[in-house]
Amino acid sequence: MAEEEMNEDYPAEIHEYLSTFENSIGAVDDMLKTMMSVSGNELLQKLDPLEQAKVDLVSAYTLNSMFWVYLATQGVDPKEHPVKQELERIRVYMIRVKEITEKKTAKLDQGAASRFVKNAFWVPKPKNESKVASKGKSKK
Repeated sequence: MAEEEMNEDYPAEIHEYLSTFENSIGAVDDMLKTMMSVSGNELLQKLDPLEQAKVDLVSAYTLNSMFWVYLATQGVDPKEHPVKQELERIRVYMIRVKEITEKKTAKLDQGAASRFVKNAFWVPKPKNESKVASKGKSKK
């Protein structure tokens, strides 16, 4: 059945790639419709500043990536276009946000922390132990 739907305008070898591409475009379209149905202000008001930055960066990166693809389909080399510098700039900011997120959620090594605290406090020796130790010393 799939062979009947194939168009003779392109080689049969790329049919699967084109089908996957078409499905991906449909998925992107569905996501964009979902994002556009919610007001940007409503969405951002519900998020903390770090999450707002992540949404803004992902949106900017996505739009610039789509423009990159558009340029490639029009025969323009996107590597020579300013969009490349913009994508790099956004990527640098994404790395900075990731570093901030990792610092914010730094994990505590509980075993090391408990050993540190235990050794930091002075613990008096039991009275029985000190008497036994002093008797042993006086006999020598």
